[in-house]
Amino acid sequence: MRKALEKVGNPNILVNLVSRRVRQLNAGGGGMGRPLVSDTSGLGVGDIVMAEVIEDKISWEPALDEIEAETTRKRRRRGPNPLS
Repeated sequence: MRKALEKVGNPNILVNLVSRRVRQLNAGGGGMGRPLVSDTSGLGVGDIVMAEVIEDKISWEPALDEIEAETTRKRRRRGPNPLS
């Protein structure tokens, strides 16, 4: 789990990513319902998803709203502009 967390960076995002992918794998039906790693013998679905994250088979991107919110928070931390 530590390696997967290093790839994602945020434990909340990792939980959501794993949860969504586990649902996809459990639903089956081909396509996204198949594991993206070759060796799945003896692994549970959650372990398969962690292996996919570690091997960069799946990833995530922050939504534009999250990027803008982070930029706004950083701007606010600087304090008032003395030239204004």
